[in-house]
Amino acid sequence: MENAVGIFILVSLIALWALDFVATLFNLKALDPKLPEEFSEVFDEEKYAKSQEYTRVTERFGIFESIFSLALTLGFWLCGGFGWLDGLVRSWIENDILRGLAFIGILIGAHTIINIPFQIYSTFVIEEKFGFNKTTPKTFIIDQVKGLVLMAIIGAPLLALILWIFNTVALAWLWAWVAFTAFTLLLTYLAPTYLLPLFNKFEPMPDGELKDAINDMAKKCDFPLTELYVMDGSKRSTKSNAFFTGFGKNKKIALYDTLIEGHTTEGLVGILAHEIGHFKCKHIIQRMITGIIRSAVVFFLLGLVTNKDSAFARDLFSAFYVENISVYAGLIFFALLFSPIQRILGVFANITSRKHEFEADAYAANAQDTPEHLISALKKLSADNLSNLTPHPLPVFLDYSHPPMLVRLAALKKLRA
Repeated sequence: MENAVGIFILVSLIALWALDFVATLFNLKALDPKLPEEFSEVFDEEKYAKSQEYTRVTERFGIFESIFSLALTLGFWLCGGFGWLDGLVRSWIENDILRGLAFIGILIGAHTIINIPFQIYSTFVIEEKFGFNKTTPKTFIIDQVKGLVLMAIIGAPLLALILWIFNTVALAWLWAWVAFTAFTLLLTYLAPTYLLPLFNKFEPMPDGELKDAINDMAKKCDFPLTELYVMDGSKRSTKSNAFFTGFGKNKKIALYDTLIEGHTTEGLVGILAHEIGHFKCKHIIQRMITGIIRSAVVFFLLGLVTNKDSAFARDLFSAFYVENISVYAGLIFFALLFSPIQRILGVFANITSRKHEFEADAYAANAQDTPEHLISALKKLSADNLSNLTPHPLPVFLDYSHPPMLVRLAALKKLRA
């Protein structure tokens, strides 16, 4: 390949894969067979060995999956697959927007189908082996179908709108960014009410000690909680979680049924106080603003690389063996071109996220007048989810949105009165 843009993208993709590969090897090497003393109350030797084996199996599977994905991407690219597909949809469809929907839809559909065997193995072999899987084949199939239908109903109109804007409107990148931002905010608002219930059941939390304790904590934190739900997380996995949704004065909390079953009331309130901490410390709005700014930059750059009069755009499309410059193909090529920058931005986002987690932990400890309840809950979560307690610093730096548990607990212990 003599195209400088193509060489840059090729080298970047391989380098990013190599970085992740090295990080994974370091993570595997960092596994310590000695159980950290802090976790002796929630792990026995057998369970700790099981957690390390879970890490080994999932990391090795991730290596295999990444090799396959990289080889498939490079093979399709270097064998002229993008040029072939563009020629195919151009022979079928005259309208540029419909052509773009077909081009991107075929790529997404093919990726989804190719990825299904990996999902099946992860769910029904790995997760099953370690006692996590509760997903039935029927649920798995229904989830896949629902996901594709939602993608068609929600994603296709948004993509069509963006393609139309870039093809017809002056300052297209700006208006595409405005449309994308408005659509994203609307979807964030509507998802808890209309989308999440398509996949899980949300039942109002029954009256009792836990509901009273959560409402008391919300009042103490001046947190406008309006609804409390229990979600049937056990439908798919024994792993547990909790999350907040809602804008403005209306906040909703959903707890997995598996979380409620495995924790004390004080521990659950500690976990929720941590989530309240994210709102009170303005983390949610900070992340939202950062995401909006980042998307503005992305759309501005996208406008540059899809400009038919740009020499760079011509080089970019030539690198992928595509003759005609188009917005729809430019979306795909730009994603590959932008991957190194996206990786760097992701590292900085994770650094910020880990800082936010420490701040939310401190908020929860202060709200409960002690860090002990949150410490106990986090230890229990680590054991229940067979978490890796001794990750290597490199993958933590690159990929961890939360601090390693030992580091997190050490910070909480410093808050003891």
